Amino acid sequence: MDHKFNPSLFEAIGPLRAMSLRFALVQYGAGVIQMSGSIAGDVHARNRFGNYIRPRTKPVNPHSERQESARATVSMLAEYWHSGLSPGQRGLWGTYAAAIAMKNRLGATIHLTGFNHFIRSNAAMIASRGTLQIEGPQVLSLPAKDNVLQCTDEGINGQNFTFVCDKSGWEEAEDEKKYISIYQGQPQLISRNFFAGPWRFMDHIDATQGAAGTATLNAPFAFALNQKVWFQARVITKYHRVSELWTLNPRVIEKDPDA
Repeated sequence: MDHKFNPSLFEAIGPLRAMSLRFALVQYGAGVIQMSGSIAGDVHARNRFGNYIRPRTKPVNPHSERQESARATVSMLAEYWHSGLSPGQRGLWGTYAAAIAMKNRLGATIHLTGFNHFIRSNAAMIASRGTLQIEGPQVLSLPAKDNVLQCTDEGINGQNFTFVCDKSGWEEAEDEKKYISIYQGQPQLISRNFFAGPWRFMDHIDATQGAAGTATLNAPFAFALNQKVWFQARVITKYHRVSELWTLNPRVIEKDPDA
């Protein structure tokens, strides 16, 4: 089901209500506040119109190069966790995990395992062409997001975007910023007001670019005039602490005034 669709519209189109519906509105009670995920053939989810249930469908597996590369990375890291790390090293990742509070899809506070954080941190670093981090981070917190980061310009001919970021935090420190990974959303109509994917990794802002406060990255999704593009980002530090993803303000693609 398109997540933009408002199920309440069925109340205004009577003849269609007799058709076989492929979703159901839900109002939880009796101790159940929220549900997310699938049970049997039903998927429980929520959008801006409220809770709903839809049939569970199995997406087509495209076996794309990016998909296969990501699977290979996770598989390699899982094997390395069991055979490449000592019990002490796994213990350090466990200590880090116990100190880090995360949010699940329902907004509840959870704690991942050391195994989860080892894969989460190293998969992000490898995607940014970094090196494998064996030792667990000694700074027991997630990095802060970059509140300055935003997309400030685009080049339609060159198919790239320019970003500005906070110049501080890149200098030599206990665990300075090493990268900001940027993800581009698939371009949308200019009338779109929210976006939840798909996303594709663009590239990273490295320490040299970060200290200068700007970087221009190539777009993995082609874009055109009068489209709207969203971006997500995450900070990765020298010792592989990885921030949570956050979404930047969208960029409306406008005609270059000098063109």
